[in-house]
Amino acid sequence: PAGSQMGQGLWRVARNQQLQHQGYSGQGYLTREHGRRIATNNVSNTSHRKQAQGGIDIYHLLKTRKSKEQEGFINLEMLPPELSFTILSYLNATDLCLASCVWQDLANDELLWQGLCKSTWGHCSIYNKNPPLGFSFRKLYMQLDEGSLTFNANPDEGVNYFMSKGILDDSPKEIAKFIFCTRTLNWKKLRIYLDERRDVLDDLVTLHNFRNQFLPNALREFFRHIHAPEERGEYLETLITKFSHRFCACNPDLMRELGLSPDAVYVLCYSLILLSIDLTSPHVKNKMSKREFIRNTRRAAQNISEDFVGHLYDNIYLIGHVAA
Repeated sequence: PAGSQMGQGLWRVARNQQLQHQGYSGQGYLTREHGRRIATNNVSNTSHRKQAQGGIDIYHLLKTRKSKEQEGFINLEMLPPELSFTILSYLNATDLCLASCVWQDLANDELLWQGLCKSTWGHCSIYNKNPPLGFSFRKLYMQLDEGSLTFNANPDEGVNYFMSKGILDDSPKEIAKFIFCTRTLNWKKLRIYLDERRDVLDDLVTLHNFRNQFLPNALREFFRHIHAPEERGEYLETLITKFSHRFCACNPDLMRELGLSPDAVYVLCYSLILLSIDLTSPHVKNKMSKREFIRNTRRAAQNISEDFVGHLYDNIYLIGHVAA
């Protein structure tokens, strides 16, 4: 929404400049709007000016930058390049392309498109290579966008597209890093892909750092990146097993202190998932009590303290499902 609003603002600038060249600036929207605001806000003008102290007084900035016959917003080309790039960096790709129709040199700058690429796709193999002849981040953005759309239709074809363009190396670790740092991939298609590519799944799990995290919170973070299947089965068991080993590896001191093993964490994770379903499902009328949860969990994992299991229940009760 912020990028869209900025884009609309930029196009009002462009339209205003066109009106000025056509001799209609005195009748333009900006002039009328400015006059209306001056008339209605004349009483509170002093207080507004006091509030603007220490910041930028837009009215005076416009007055000093523009001559009397050139009223309206400042042309970005008149500002220092660093400030212009900062303003344009808030735009999304669509609005930046539109802005390039007005400020071609500024909006086509590679730094802006590099920022757009890396903010959307945090890791690509091509980022760490010497760019080929004729390389352009704007072109790369279009390829990444095309590849993501392809992935969301067919994951295997999407990954093959990235490899064919030299964007990704044919390596499970590189694919895992790409998935971990990207938020534009359809989670249902991603779940299917990871179920088929267990080598990528293994590397993806190792990218998570659960150090000093409370178990339910760590499980939520895990399932935000690697979505749980809708039905219980082998894939869910695999995910919980991999999570349990990774959680223990990230918290060796805590595991020794609590006397927990990967198998015990596995039991706790399953208990948390079942408790989440019980407490959040509208179909379950008689919700599990804290006493029942502690009794059932300690029956399956006897070495776990009652207080620790009680804190697990409180977390689910207050925060919600661990795999929603």
